[in-house]
Amino acid sequence: MTIDKSWTTIRRRGSSNEFWNGLQHFLQMAKPFVNDRGFIKCPCRRCLNNASHQLEDLESHIFRNGFMFGYNQWMHHGELASANAGTTVAGPSGGIHERDEMFDVLDDIISEDADEDAVGGPSSNNQYDDLFAALRSELYPGVSSFSSLNFLVKLMHLKVLNKWTNKSFDELLKLLKLAFPKIDLVESHYEAKKLMTKMGLGYSSIHVCKNDCALFWKENSLKDTCPVCSESRWKLQSGKRSGKNVPHKVLRYFPVGPRLKRLFATSKTAKLMRWHSTGKSKDNDVMWHPVDGKSWQEFDKRHPQFAGDVRNVRLGLAADGFNPFGNMSLSYSMWPVVLTTYNLPPWICMKAEYLMLSLLIPGPQSPGKDIDVFLRPLIDELKELWVHGLDTRDAAYENGVTPSLIGGRKAFSTSYHTGLLSS
Repeated sequence: MTIDKSWTTIRRRGSSNEFWNGLQHFLQMAKPFVNDRGFIKCPCRRCLNNASHQLEDLESHIFRNGFMFGYNQWMHHGELASANAGTTVAGPSGGIHERDEMFDVLDDIISEDADEDAVGGPSSNNQYDDLFAALRSELYPGVSSFSSLNFLVKLMHLKVLNKWTNKSFDELLKLLKLAFPKIDLVESHYEAKKLMTKMGLGYSSIHVCKNDCALFWKENSLKDTCPVCSESRWKLQSGKRSGKNVPHKVLRYFPVGPRLKRLFATSKTAKLMRWHSTGKSKDNDVMWHPVDGKSWQEFDKRHPQFAGDVRNVRLGLAADGFNPFGNMSLSYSMWPVVLTTYNLPPWICMKAEYLMLSLLIPGPQSPGKDIDVFLRPLIDELKELWVHGLDTRDAAYENGVTPSLIGGRKAFSTSYHTGLLSS
């Protein structure tokens, strides 16, 4: 059954029976999904699903402030599911299937972006429509254990773990389509990657000079030759550029800010991001985390304002080369640059799932002393975070009351300091 949501866009709420009737229907729909304290997320244009109130307060909030723009799938209020409502959700055909784990993933992503949306005109950002469509779609008629999105994410994970090529992944998708004609799955690896990018798993491709002199980025982004050595940006055939522009080298850059926001947008990790302020070793002769070291203490003395907020982020940086082809007879060295978050306790901060890949420096040789050229995008972002910080929701404050929305301050300032770097 299709839910009429046209009332959410009505501006003259006080004189509209349609708005009032739609609001009452929404409240009745949301009533079974309040938590054990009687609270539920508020989708008004001020709270943006970041604050929780009692049901009667939702009525006054939405009537006074209006219904938030962009919240087209009421996943917190009964249309899809509620995190407080147990283990079932309404399926795309009105049936009931087990709660899909991808609901929690999308919940975190939407919570991050909702904090950045200004209260105003209708949002034109429909980036989540495809994700919700894949989430609500059964993988195959009658199969309720997997949504299409869940299956695709697991399939992409297997591709990475087992080093499948893009071509082999495309052939697997074709085989699945051939064997199961009714399966709801993307057609190619390209389409799968586009969908994953909407979940915050994308990166920026930056062209690099053949001789590692400079990046074709920012002020050099439109140039066809290196500003240092005048080498062509593109691979040439017989001294001429081929029909399709192919760069000599490509640097992959994974922005840090969105992933730092993810750490604070998830209630579990948001609390752990304060561990460094209370988890110091009580034995002065024992160092079991960088917070116990002299470099950390010296840094706090030099930057007392930064040290005054325990939510400010301390990062360690490490880089090393490896052969991505797994063939020792082939001389090739690719260099990943990895960040670790030292706010987290020692039994977590070094786990693979909490390490952040920030750069993937191309080979075939080690960057050597030219590594500073490749580090520029990361350093520029760290400087930006140090000076201006980053506004985000802090999920550690969301306990049935209005959460803390960090703004107008250094919510995230990264300490790029030699005493806190790993190498």
